[in-house]
Parts: sequence; structure tokens; C-alpha cells
Amino acid sequence: MPNDNLKSYLHLHFIVFVWGFTAVLGKLISLDAMPLVWYRMLLAVGFILLYIGYKKFPMKVPKKVLIGFLFAGLVIAIHWFTFFKAIKVSNISVTLACLSTGAFFASLLEPLFYGRKIIWYEVLFGIIVFLGLYIIFNIDGHFINGILLALSSAFLSALFSMINGKYAKEYNPTIISFYELLGGVLFFSVFLFFTGSFTEKFFQISNSDWFYLIILSTFCTAYAFIASVKVMKFLSPYTVMLTINLEPIYGIILAVIVFKETEKMSVNFYIGALIILSTVILNGVLKYFHKTSK
Repeated sequence: MPNDNLKSYLHLHFIVFVWGFTAVLGKLISLDAMPLVWYRMLLAVGFILLYIGYKKFPMKVPKKVLIGFLFAGLVIAIHWFTFFKAIKVSNISVTLACLSTGAFFASLLEPLFYGRKIIWYEVLFGIIVFLGLYIIFNIDGHFINGILLALSSAFLSALFSMINGKYAKEYNPTIISFYELLGGVLFFSVFLFFTGSFTEKFFQISNSDWFYLIILSTFCTAYAFIASVKVMKFLSPYTVMLTINLEPIYGIILAVIVFKETEKMSVNFYIGALIILSTVILNGVLKYFHKTSK
């Protein structure tokens, strides 16, 4: 199956490229973070529901599990909200650099969720990551709100991964995705309703925003999630993890190409970002050799 492996590897790179483009779309869309995420989830739920109908997947799950899916949906919804909000108040480069810390938040959460011991080099890498963040803070301090939002987004992303890790082994990923996105839509709808946000202006979307929202909800959400699960049948978890860590690099490169001057940062920013990304990748390499040596 070498050809399948090569096709899956190339496919995975395309998926990661698509995820990197999500940040660019977030900045291109003129909507504020809250309505942007609401429309993204609502449209994605519709497209995934069509896919479920086409594949005829059974949708019934235990009530307790359904509640868990809906709660996970709230977590991912807030993750996306803080992610897009960080882009709106700072820029894509700052947001993606800080989002790379998600792997280390996951390292801190794993012992709580799965009962494993804290690994010493993860603590060391965590310190190095925050050194990289300090360099970014120190040089680009006017982006502090964006940095704090992006760090919150990274933590929520790690929390979501921990929650999903328990469900993914037992349930269809497409069904999980459907109920989680549905949960996010429901929770945000309640919030928007009680804050009086469902005004006439809320539903006035420009043609360009509709165009970008459809791309965001189909290719970057519904398609990318389902496709990422499929490639895991042919690739090792290490290969998948290492490739996904390239998302911030793809995203920052795309942002500089599309937005040019507004995304160009100081040299020290790129030093800090490089420290964070290198540490994340090195953490993955050590984990891989640790597992293969057992």
C-alpha cells in the first residue's frame, strides 16, 4: 500500500494547508467573531447532515454521550470565537504563533484526563515555549489582547482534543462532528437570543462574506474534518501530528502573501515564533522515539 500512503500524505498536507487558510478567511470576512463562528457552525452542520444522509450513517447515540457531544461543541465554539477574535484585534501571524502552544496545554491536561504521569521534558519544553511567548510579548506588546485570546484559544483546543479523544474510539467521527457543531450552534444561539443580537443587521450578509463563509464551512470545516479522519487509516499518528504542526507556518506564509504589510512583523517576533514551533516539533519527535523504543 505504498501508493495509498503517499496519496494520504499528500492529502494530509493539503488538509493542513486548508486549515492554515482558515485564518486568512477569518480576516477576509467582515463579520465580528461571534456571528462569524455562528454562521460557520450552522452551515457546516447542514453540509455534514447532507453527508450523513448520503452515507446513511445511524445517528442514534446514548443520552449521556449526546450531552457530552453538546458540551464539547460549546468548547470548540468558544475556541473558534477566541481564535477569530484574536485575528480581528491583532493579526494572523500573532494568533497562529500563540496557537502553537496547544500541544503543551494538551501535555498538562493529559495527566488529568488519562491518569498518566507528567513527563519532565514536556515541562522543560513548556518553559521554552513561554520564553518564545515572552519575546513576542516584549517586542509586540501592543498585540497583548490578541495574544491572550490566542492563548485561550490554544487551551480550549487542547481541552477539546482531550474530550474528543475519549469519544473517537467508540463513535463515528462524522456523527461526533455533527452533534458537536450542532451543540455549538445551539449554545451560541441561546446566548445571541438573550443578548438581543439577532437583529436585522445580524442577518445582513454581503455577497463576499457569503462566498468566504461557504468556503470556510465546507472545505475548512466539514470536508477537512472528515478527510483528516480518513488519512489516519494509512498514516502513523506521528506523521499526522508532525504535519499538523506545519499549520501555523502555512497560515503565516499565506497571510503575508495575501495581506502583505499588515502581517509583516519584527525579526524578534519570528525568532519567538520559531522557538515555539521548533519546540512543538521536537516534542513530537521525542514522543515518537519514546513510543518506538518500548
